[in-house]
Amino acid sequence: MPKPKYRRILLKLSGEALMGKQAYGIDEGILAGLSKEIREVTGLGVQVALVVGGGNIFRGIGSNLNLGIERASADYMGMLATVINSLALQDVLERSGVDTRVLSAIEMRAIAEPYIRRRALRHLEKGRVVIFAAGTGNPYFTTDTAAALRAMEINADAILKATKVDGVYDRDPMVDRGAKKFAALTYLDVLKKNLKVMDATAISLCMDNSLPIVVFNLTRKGNILKVVTGEKIGTVVHGGK
Repeated sequence: MPKPKYRRILLKLSGEALMGKQAYGIDEGILAGLSKEIREVTGLGVQVALVVGGGNIFRGIGSNLNLGIERASADYMGMLATVINSLALQDVLERSGVDTRVLSAIEMRAIAEPYIRRRALRHLEKGRVVIFAAGTGNPYFTTDTAAALRAMEINADAILKATKVDGVYDRDPMVDRGAKKFAALTYLDVLKKNLKVMDATAISLCMDNSLPIVVFNLTRKGNILKVVTGEKIGTVVHGGK
């Protein structure tokens, strides 16, 4: 059995990652594969927290422009979409035998626990997968920023940023076949080059607290386990020391 490199991780998923090849919503096959991989990771004794976006249902940024909805209202709608995704993840994880808790930054006690840092830590220590829903609970902040904030609050060893490509490139590899992949980057590299790893606020938070980010391809089976056990895949963003 491989030994984990990290004791506690925060896995950041985009809402779009849950769509699979669909144009909208949640792909059941993606959820099933994801739950299997998370179960394998927790089986190694690694404590796992999750933050998932809501872009497969509603995107706060951009939607206010397209629909004429005021930005704060659009952001709250996006936060509610993350709660839907979190409940879907909780259901499939529980069915696969993984004990979970959903903690929401916006109180809705009928379906989720309110976010309390000490409670989240206790759940993790008991081996439960903790799913953080509703972002930071405030408009004008993305789920990237929520992931960075929660990762620091729970003293995570790293953020694992799951994407549809196998790392960070200087250009979009889906469009330009000549795009160059970076094996490692510093936080300042990401900010200076305006690379779309996470938003600038999230990168700055990670930089200020020396929290590494590993960007990898979620669509390849077994990649979460590979990252957790220290295999060199994807791109690592760090302080450069």
